[in-house]
Amino acid sequence: MMAERGIALVYGGGRVGVMGTIADAVIDAGGTVTGIIPDFLMQKEVGHTGVTSLEVVATMHERKARMAELSDAFLVLPGGLGTLEEFFEVLTWRFLKLHDKPIALLNTDGYWDRLSECLQGIADAGYARPATLELATYAETPAEALEILERQAAVEHGRLESEKL
Repeated sequence: MMAERGIALVYGGGRVGVMGTIADAVIDAGGTVTGIIPDFLMQKEVGHTGVTSLEVVATMHERKARMAELSDAFLVLPGGLGTLEEFFEVLTWRFLKLHDKPIALLNTDGYWDRLSECLQGIADAGYARPATLELATYAETPAEALEILERQAAVEHGRLESEKL
């Protein structure tokens, strides 16, 4: 779907796991993929050398900053601790107005329901403003997630730069 829509993938540069599979699918469909991977992971031979562009950086911090710099929006797939850490960082950066890029969580089979409840509890307890809950959107399907991100990017930037989404 990304390749069909002319949306390039910017991701962590691995050839394994869900993101490696997605990178392969985008490439196989004729799309553009940019991977950003820290050197220590390249040394473990998990870097995806078949992507359009692979940047090797020194640290995880540099990786995340570079991915954020190159991206026009963020799509959070079901994942583990690394996914949560990256989500909270881009959410916090958006709250602090360090970026105005849309964020969507792909809520396949209700995967992120407990996260949504947790964030609501944080707001209810007064540790986050209720408006914080509106900084990210939940989508049930990949198509819906891409539509949300494209629409929000167009609204927030006055145009759609889907080639960098």
